[in-house]
Amino acid sequence: MCGIAGFINLNGQTAEPPQIQAMTDALVHRGPDGEGHWLERNVAMGHRRLAIIDLSDSAHQPMVSVEHRYVLSYNGEVYNYRELRKELEVMGYWFSSDSDTEVVLYSLIAWGEEALLKFNGMFGLALWDRKEQSLLLARDRYGIKPVYYDFSAERFMFASEQKAIVNTSGYRSALDTEALFEYFTFQNIFTDKTFEKNIRILPAGHYLKLDLKATVIKPQFTQYWDYCFREPEGPVDAREYKEELDRLMCQAVERQLVSDVELGAYLSGGMDSGSLTALASNELPYIKTFTCGFDLSSASGIELAFDERVKAEAMSAKFKTEHYEMVLKAGDMERCLPNFAYHLEEPRVGQSYPNYYAAKLASKFVKVVLSGAGGDELFAGYPWRYYRAAVNKDFEHYIDQYYGFWQRLMPEPMLEQVFAPVWDEVRHLSTRDIFRDVFKNHQNELNSAEDYINHSLYFEAKTFLHGLFVVEDKLSMAHSLETRVPFMDNDLVDFAMRCPVSLKLNNLSEVAKINENEVKAKRQAHFQKTSDGKQILRDVMSRYIPSDITSSVKQGFSSPDASWFKGESIDFVCEQLLKPNASIYKFLDYETISGLINSHINGEENRRLLIWSLLNTEQIFSSQREH
Repeated sequence: MCGIAGFINLNGQTAEPPQIQAMTDALVHRGPDGEGHWLERNVAMGHRRLAIIDLSDSAHQPMVSVEHRYVLSYNGEVYNYRELRKELEVMGYWFSSDSDTEVVLYSLIAWGEEALLKFNGMFGLALWDRKEQSLLLARDRYGIKPVYYDFSAERFMFASEQKAIVNTSGYRSALDTEALFEYFTFQNIFTDKTFEKNIRILPAGHYLKLDLKATVIKPQFTQYWDYCFREPEGPVDAREYKEELDRLMCQAVERQLVSDVELGAYLSGGMDSGSLTALASNELPYIKTFTCGFDLSSASGIELAFDERVKAEAMSAKFKTEHYEMVLKAGDMERCLPNFAYHLEEPRVGQSYPNYYAAKLASKFVKVVLSGAGGDELFAGYPWRYYRAAVNKDFEHYIDQYYGFWQRLMPEPMLEQVFAPVWDEVRHLSTRDIFRDVFKNHQNELNSAEDYINHSLYFEAKTFLHGLFVVEDKLSMAHSLETRVPFMDNDLVDFAMRCPVSLKLNNLSEVAKINENEVKAKRQAHFQKTSDGKQILRDVMSRYIPSDITSSVKQGFSSPDASWFKGESIDFVCEQLLKPNASIYKFLDYETISGLINSHINGEENRRLLIWSLLNTEQIFSSQREH
């Protein structure tokens, strides 16, 4: 796990060492164990190293191939590197290290871009071909590791984080108001835009090539992989599916335990992290586990269930882990926000500062931690979301229903009022079209409720899960911590995509029978958080973890901010957001936003997600000025 950076001066100007040094300096938190630079004429490659596999200098990067043709800067872990190494050795390749980096390098040399499909793991990488004068920039199929780039007539730059690009001399920072518009609709960014107008994120499952010998020099993009959730064509034997899931879960965890440093696991009290801890503890006795809980003394309503420490402690006792906990209070958000915003760079998905503290806790004891991310998105853990769009007239009707639900911060009719200061810059955008475009490469036929559920699973893996991965990468690497996600093992993902919906959701057949004209209360019952969802995973994992965990209602990792924002944190909220000269009001309408905030403070509406997004965005604008 590391940080990559580099640039190519397209005007032929010699690459200067201070430029690449500035880029890697900005990534020091991603790799405190080592630094490397490679420069030749107009090309510079940089690397910061967090040593996990092969701690020796033999794994130093950027890594140059034995014939000196190729240069690799790589961030990630390829868990099947030993198997790939054996294949390469049969082909005549030999190795001077025990690292996965060297295997990645020679895999790309031997198989070209096809190697990307052979990698089972997470990665962001840059490969420079000195002979052909071409750059390959690639990201793993799920987008676990981010890669950013900036392309102009003068220069092409890339890095694991935007700050490495922004840090270069001559870079002019400017807000992309279109990305801001997108974020304040979905609490996420579905396109490749970022808050930096000149910087894009390479989409998951894509690579780009930059050929300096081409007549017109510009990045050429290729999508080499995509999700495809689909119903099986033949008969379904539930027992066979369960036994296969059991085997694949054990295999995925075993694969991702490979490490030359100590490895731990998050243990939230839920089923996904509990399952991984149970399986990992079979291989690593007394594994260290980590939980963040919340002070609920001022919480109310559903937030009283947000602290899962009791469940986590019970599982720790069962699996004999060495367990560590942290309790977050209202003031902890305020304290961490400057550093949090600097590392996150731009907000995505929900409230996430508890993840920052969880990573901070884990990093005091281990360099690698297992996370349960992906279990919900692969095995349908949010049925109250999918059921809203399970019965449709056609694809456009489905889009209307699901798009309406995913306007997480404010509905479309409010956008013109909210974005009044910059409306001329964003009025041409259609957020419905942005939403619809997520499906442009997903051509599955829609003939049944199951097909629509699979459409929703595709959407959430492409958007919501991707956002979670970007956030997790930034917040863990802020503490020089590698996060691994066993649910995203290639074989396990392939299984989940072909697993029938009937084995994931219990109540779909009942929901599909509900007529839209029936009483709202009856329909609404299926749109609440329930223990429906992930049924096959619950059944299989009941072999390893307590039944009260596998049968519990899905509980997200969230703090009681709805209470805190109108209670203990009210002064902070008002100080940051209810002053007309706040940075956000260069782009958002003060009167409209302050009215929405006051509706939460007065107890009229729960605007928790909006207030968090505003606080996060305001701090990001401020931290950019400070740093």
